[in-house]
Amino acid sequence: MEREIQAFISYLHNIKKTSANTEASYRRDLNKLCAYFKEQGIEEVSEITATSLNSYVLGLEKQKFAPATVSRNIASIKAFFHYLYREKLVEEDVAESLKAPRIEKKMPGILTMEEVVRLLELPSGDNPKEIRDKAMLELLYATGIRVTELITLKITDVNMHLGYIICHDRTKERVIPFGSKAKEALQAYFRFSRDHMLSDPEEQVLFVNCSGKPMSRQGFWKLVKYYAQKAGIVSEITPHTLRHSFAAHLVKNGADLRSVQEMLGHSDISTTQIYANVNHSHIREVYAKTHPRG
Repeated sequence: MEREIQAFISYLHNIKKTSANTEASYRRDLNKLCAYFKEQGIEEVSEITATSLNSYVLGLEKQKFAPATVSRNIASIKAFFHYLYREKLVEEDVAESLKAPRIEKKMPGILTMEEVVRLLELPSGDNPKEIRDKAMLELLYATGIRVTELITLKITDVNMHLGYIICHDRTKERVIPFGSKAKEALQAYFRFSRDHMLSDPEEQVLFVNCSGKPMSRQGFWKLVKYYAQKAGIVSEITPHTLRHSFAAHLVKNGADLRSVQEMLGHSDISTTQIYANVNHSHIREVYAKTHPRG
C-alpha cells in the first residue's frame, strides 16, 4: 500500500498543486490506515473492502478521536480510493459509502476590540525586538493572514507606498490592504529594527528572530501568549485568534462577506459565514441582557 500512497501524494503535488500542509495531512492519515491494515495482515489495496474500512472508522470513533479528526481521516481515505479507482488500480471505490460524522460548528474565539487595542499597544519599547513584535501583531490583525503566511512574507511582498501585502500559495495569490497603524509599525521596523536583527544582509524574509533567522511558528506563538498575558487577556488566545478577530470585527462594522472571504483566502463562502453568525450571536446576547422583556 505504501507504493500507492506515494503515487497519490505525487499526484496531489504535481497535478492538484496542493499545499505542503495538505499533503502532509493526507500522508499522515493514510500511513495510519496502512499501519492498521498491516496489523490485520492486509498489505494490498485490492484486499480492502467497504466493510473493513467501516471497521477502521468505527475504531477511530471508539478511540474517542474528535469528530473533526474522524471526518478529516474519512476525507483522506475517500480521496485516496477515488484516485485508485480512477487510475484503475482497484476494481471499485470501496470508500464511496463512508459517511463523515456530523460536526457541530463552534464559534471561533475572538477578542473584543478593547482587548485587541490592549494587546497591540503593549510592545511599546524602542528596542529592536519590541519594534518587530509590534509590527508583526499590527500586520496580523490588519490583514487577517495565517501565521504561516505572516512568517514567510518576503520584503518584496510588501508595498509600503500603496499599503498592501501579497500572499502566495501554490495556485494563486491574493492582495490584502493594511491601514495606517500597521504601516507606521512596519516603517519603524524597517527603520530601526530589521537591519539590527539580521544575520545575513541578503535575507529576504520580512520578519526575523533575535538570531537574525526567519521567525518560526512556535516563536510567534510564544510572542502572542506573552503579550496576551501582559495585557490581562484571560481567554485562550493563539495567533489564529487575531485572524478570527480581524474577520469578525470587519463583518460587525459592515464589511460584506465576499470581501472578507477574499481577504482570508477562503475557497468557500460558507466558511466565512461563521463570522456573520458570531455577530448574530452577539446581537442576541445584547438583546437578552437589555430588552425589558428579553
